[in-house]
Amino acid sequence: MITYINETVEYLKDKGFDSPEVGIILGTGLGALINDVTILKEVSYNHIPNFPTATVEFHKGKLIYGELEGKKVVIMQGRFHFYEGYSLQDVTYPVRIMEKLGIHTLLVSNASGAINLNFSKGELMLITDHINLLGNSPLAFKGVSLLGERFADMSQPYDEELNNTLRALAQQHNIKLNEGVYASVLGPQLETKAEYRMLKILGADAVGMSTVPEIIVANHLNLRAVAISVLTDEGDPDNLQPVNIDDIIATAALAEPNLIVLTKAFIASL
Repeated sequence: MITYINETVEYLKDKGFDSPEVGIILGTGLGALINDVTILKEVSYNHIPNFPTATVEFHKGKLIYGELEGKKVVIMQGRFHFYEGYSLQDVTYPVRIMEKLGIHTLLVSNASGAINLNFSKGELMLITDHINLLGNSPLAFKGVSLLGERFADMSQPYDEELNNTLRALAQQHNIKLNEGVYASVLGPQLETKAEYRMLKILGADAVGMSTVPEIIVANHLNLRAVAISVLTDEGDPDNLQPVNIDDIIATAALAEPNLIVLTKAFIASL
């Protein structure tokens, strides 16, 4: 993997990806952030050596380098999911590349289903901890110790100082920011009533199919990491309604302005 990483980084540096400070993974609900970025360079994933290619219809497939709120950023416009058939090493490969390019902070966004019934769809949730239910780890491969500590510490996977910054900014901008534990499951099917009950018992406040692998690797690389979920549906097992992806995307679009305001203010504060 080290050879692959070096090839990818060299290619991107040759393309002008010069010492970004912050990496951003655009999930469902943050796509329009790109309109506020001064784009300096962009490369399609399928042109980047050793990079996976996005397969989900509503996820783009570009790595973007530019400026946002005075900071140099590298942005994944489209992410990879375990349920698409990739390995978790593939899913997290871009995080390793962003770290080698120079980022010190990683911001991840996603769409998730609310399990905590005090939360409502269309709201945001600051992820303060997570539960990995993917049945695998992005660190479970031969040679991982050459890239960082094999037994990566996960006592505080989400940077508390940065979380405090997000809390303060949300209050300042009058944005409701819930907080909670995010459970990552394989998917791609949504949860049954029994599964929602199980997740609640386990202590999850929201559930999705991403983010945790990237956060694990960010910690493996000693990056500061934060993550925010857009709550796009409500998983009440006693009143579970059918959900379709169009509804999820529409709800994410309604929450997007608040998430963009919060993200821009956060980047400016770094």
